[in-house]
Amino acid sequence: MNRTMINAALIVLCAVGSSPARAAGEWKAGAGTVVITPEQDMWMSGYASRKAPSSGKIHDLHAKAIVFEDASGAKSAIVTTDLIGMTKALSDETARLVNEKFGIPRERLMVTASHTHCGPALGGNLEVMFDLDAEQARRVSEYTEALPGKMAEAVARAVADLGEATLEWTQSEAGFAVNRRQYTLGGVVLGVNPIGPVDRSVPMIVARRADGSVKAVLFGYACHNTTLDFQQFCGDYAGFAQAHIEGASPGTTALFVSGCGGDANPNPRRTLDLARQHGNELGGAVARAMREPGRGLDGPIRGQFREVALALSAPPSREKLEAQLADPDVYIQRRAKRLLAEWDAKGALADSKPYPVQVWQFGEGLHLIALGGEVVVDYALRLKHEFGAEKTFVIGYANDVMAYIPSLRVLREGGYEPDISNIYYGLYAPWAPTIEETIIGTVHELAGR
Repeated sequence: MNRTMINAALIVLCAVGSSPARAAGEWKAGAGTVVITPEQDMWMSGYASRKAPSSGKIHDLHAKAIVFEDASGAKSAIVTTDLIGMTKALSDETARLVNEKFGIPRERLMVTASHTHCGPALGGNLEVMFDLDAEQARRVSEYTEALPGKMAEAVARAVADLGEATLEWTQSEAGFAVNRRQYTLGGVVLGVNPIGPVDRSVPMIVARRADGSVKAVLFGYACHNTTLDFQQFCGDYAGFAQAHIEGASPGTTALFVSGCGGDANPNPRRTLDLARQHGNELGGAVARAMREPGRGLDGPIRGQFREVALALSAPPSREKLEAQLADPDVYIQRRAKRLLAEWDAKGALADSKPYPVQVWQFGEGLHLIALGGEVVVDYALRLKHEFGAEKTFVIGYANDVMAYIPSLRVLREGGYEPDISNIYYGLYAPWAPTIEETIIGTVHELAGR
């Protein structure tokens, strides 16, 4: 991607057109919230350096849902969560429950995570990071097993809340995200790269009641939820942003989705005051944008969902994996143990992973694109360039968070995202160089382009 493309994609539109909101009657919208804060202290996820379970909370964690019903009566639902990630098992079971109860098919359900690093550990996600005792393993298992029911309950509350609404699309901006891939003579390290690509736009869908008040706002930002690294449950800046919006606009449900921020961090960070500061900046940007009418969204929603096979690089030999059992890095040891168990059970290592891609198109306007994994910013910038920045909303950390998702550029450069992180996610090798074209090509196919 050349610099011209990046600069074009970085243009943030605070007012995306002047077309009025559509007449009431075309849409119904509803929102629901369920508390998902663990009822007891348990191991937290996001940092391998943690050596103890949680110690209380700063504020509650939530699963929230927004449901749209178009004029044909078809319902579409988005679930947002204050969690480190999502697994295929969790999203599949949530989809089964939601379809069973409300007839919402898989392609019309998005299940997303904020990627807060101050949330609980989840079964099936980043398990190489942890060596849990029996009691902590039990708590993680029980918490994880209960999540699909809670996410489905959030959808149930949103369905019960359905009422006549208008939908609008607009964007704002927040400035605290910074590219974290710092170039040094020794290679790419995690740090601060003030001239690296970043997406500071704040896309949002606003659902208004007939009286013009905001019932719900779905908003995104492409930045790691890593302001904090302590031992208390907290939604980080995204949690504070949602609280800010709901406090500034009583009666509004604010739902956060993480964008393609796999290679962006908040800057500065590491204090609770900074998490509040970033949250208030982001929440304030949303609250101000909500005061002005956005571009009305047409129906119906045309939803598409596909799991595509993402190829991995060549696997290691069994001898190499066995040698890694004695590696001085305990995380490499754990990964090797898991991979050898897979080899023994299946006779070989899988050379690809299923990857979820989801595209919703609102009438002839907005494309809402949801990608799995920890997606780097190049994907959002490229998709905005190819679909139009004024009508493209890209979500990451959706439906399954199985690994970092580097672009071809990042894959070639190396560093934490394409290489080192694979240890914690249990991947035996980096993704194959076909990764970016496979994902982008699938988006275009689902969008009918």
